[in-house]
Amino acid sequence: MEQFNFYSLGSKNLYELAKFVVTENFSHHEDHSNTEKFKTEVDSIYNEEKAFKESKIFVSRDNDDKINGSIRVLKWNQTDVLPLEKLFHINPSSFIKSKATDIWHIGRFAIKKGIDKTGFGIFKTLMAYAINEVCQNENSVAIAECDAKLLKVLKLMGIEAITLAEPIHYLGSETIPVMLTYNGLKKFLDKNYHLITTKQADALHQSVVLQQTA
Repeated sequence: MEQFNFYSLGSKNLYELAKFVVTENFSHHEDHSNTEKFKTEVDSIYNEEKAFKESKIFVSRDNDDKINGSIRVLKWNQTDVLPLEKLFHINPSSFIKSKATDIWHIGRFAIKKGIDKTGFGIFKTLMAYAINEVCQNENSVAIAECDAKLLKVLKLMGIEAITLAEPIHYLGSETIPVMLTYNGLKKFLDKNYHLITTKQADALHQSVVLQQTA
């Protein structure tokens, strides 16, 4: 039986992450036989993620140790250039009323094509890990860039998503910038916290620390 294990990803695996994200986005939405375009997208994501020093990346791996699901979360430090700024020219702090609010960015979400029967379980677990980081402080919001299909799934799961701008075409699909409220995220986390047991969460946290100091 195929089993899926969840891990934190260190900086040495960022290129693997970038390649997986681009491969799955293109395979779900358009042909990626254009090798030059594919490599350009992979390099762009790799360089962007390499610049983020405080991010946490969670992945699912299959029996062959191949990534089949990914998500990345980071607390904005007011200086890193987020995709929201780069793609939509929106300053994240411009729509937050209180300067005391923590702004988080959730990105690099991808699920391997062809694992539809287990894909939703992987999706919920990865979301729970990322949202658990955001919900450490109730004075927090998260921003993300979602394709139209993912946005519908988030709303069906009760996660409130506020659209921030008109969609653009990015990584093979229509991409929409959204803000996710603390209340909606906490509601989802409370319902799905069983997916991330204390033992799993502690192991992942320790792994992140070790990888960052290596």
